[in-house]
Amino acid sequence: MPLLGVNIDHVASLRQARYRAGGAADVAAPAAPPPEAEPDPVSAAHEAELGGAQIITVHLREDRRHIHDRDLVRLAERGRARLNLEMAATPAMLRLAVDLRARTGRPHMATLVPEGRREVTTEGGLDAVGRQSELRDAAARLREAGIVVSAFIDADPAQVEAAARAAFDAAELHTGPYAAAAWRAGNDQSHPELSGALAALADAGHRVRAARLRLHAGHALGYGNVTPVAALPGMAELHIGHAIVSRAVLVGLRRAVRTMLALMDRAAEQFPRPRVP
Repeated sequence: MPLLGVNIDHVASLRQARYRAGGAADVAAPAAPPPEAEPDPVSAAHEAELGGAQIITVHLREDRRHIHDRDLVRLAERGRARLNLEMAATPAMLRLAVDLRARTGRPHMATLVPEGRREVTTEGGLDAVGRQSELRDAAARLREAGIVVSAFIDADPAQVEAAARAAFDAAELHTGPYAAAAWRAGNDQSHPELSGALAALADAGHRVRAARLRLHAGHALGYGNVTPVAALPGMAELHIGHAIVSRAVLVGLRRAVRTMLALMDRAAEQFPRPRVP
């Protein structure tokens, strides 16, 4: 069964709905919300851990639209689960991750992602093909600091090959297209569009493992579409945020995390592994 990384960015987004603290999202670096601002992402991470999450994923964006530096430091100092820092491959972010690792021993992993100021969440994978040299240097710097490095990429053979050439440790496949196909198909696994999207993930996953990279997946996964992805051969980690936080509003984080883990655990029984070349 894959490990579950719970992305708590959406908890911070809920906090920022009241504590905007610096104005619009396109402000370069809005001030941090006051310490008493709720909900607290660090408390949410603790609840997710109690529910069984093995990894806490957090995206520190350049414009600090949800997670702030203080949140990241507190997560590094107080968390029990592994910490996965999603980040842009910029000099400032690399320096921040390396310095934090030196002070706290965390993050355990950094997932390099593309970043757009106007997007609500990460839309599309990293261009490992077009940014080969830059990403190789970034991965080397993080690895030298003792941080495992993952690339968030589309399920595209060329991107998988580029991630391997850049010497990443892992590749996280972007599951957004699969999730969109599942929604349009009413989650009917026999629907050609959905079966094709899953086959593309399976093929990319096979290539990731053949390149000796650890296989991860994430983006728009939820309770209705997670099991086929969890059942893919060699799937090591799933990173899920919005669906879990949304359910937690109604039932609490511990229960929401446990329900997701149960679905992932049953994945191999419910869905036979698709054939790959």
